[in-house]
Amino acid sequence: MFYYLLKYVLLGPLLRLVFRPRIEGLEHVPAEGAAIIAGNHLSFSDHFLMPAILKRRITFLAKAEYFTGPGVKGRLTAFFFRSAGQIPVDRSGKDAGQAAIREGLGVLGKDELLGIYPEGTRSHDGRLYKGKVGVAVMALKAGVPVVPCAMIGTFEAQPPGKVIPRIHPVVIRFGEPLDFSRYEGMENEKAVLRAITDEIMYAILSLSEQEYVDRYAAVVKAEEAAAKERKFPRMPLR
Repeated sequence: MFYYLLKYVLLGPLLRLVFRPRIEGLEHVPAEGAAIIAGNHLSFSDHFLMPAILKRRITFLAKAEYFTGPGVKGRLTAFFFRSAGQIPVDRSGKDAGQAAIREGLGVLGKDELLGIYPEGTRSHDGRLYKGKVGVAVMALKAGVPVVPCAMIGTFEAQPPGKVIPRIHPVVIRFGEPLDFSRYEGMENEKAVLRAITDEIMYAILSLSEQEYVDRYAAVVKAEEAAAKERKFPRMPLR
């Protein structure tokens, strides 16, 4: 009940005012039945904009850190994420990917929409990065279509590190559903999973027109953080 209060009364109208989203291709989102909405991830605001504009309820897999932050800010963030229908997923440890897949399949098993960011993390520089194969595993195991989606303008409106977003127009663009039924029963084939994931990422790229980087975003982030640490090492406390 509170999900719809946020969507239509509290948060949704505010998001529409701030971002003024233009929606393209909404007819590609199935009116009923299970489907995966796979999109790029440029901003913290992405988590809330998509639920605000879709007619159907959508459940996202979100990193567990959004639900465990300290202080008032952490509690508010956790409250909004839960109210927006997001599921916390622990991304640490070797079983993190399997946990995310189990949660995602649970949503799809109820004939609902599942939102996922195949890159696995927000883009820190506005580029589109290599997708992880979990989205392909879920699409094959659940036997559902994948609708590619591009968020355009959210990076400029609220780039990483910016708490209060700028007033900036946003485009949310959906592409035609991708059908992978031809690969039924091949969810354990690594080459097939990679091919499906790359096809999904290419569809997102075609919609977003971002620059593409054929590397995982988390790896690039870690390398850049390490390089910055070497260049500007922290001084030891006396």
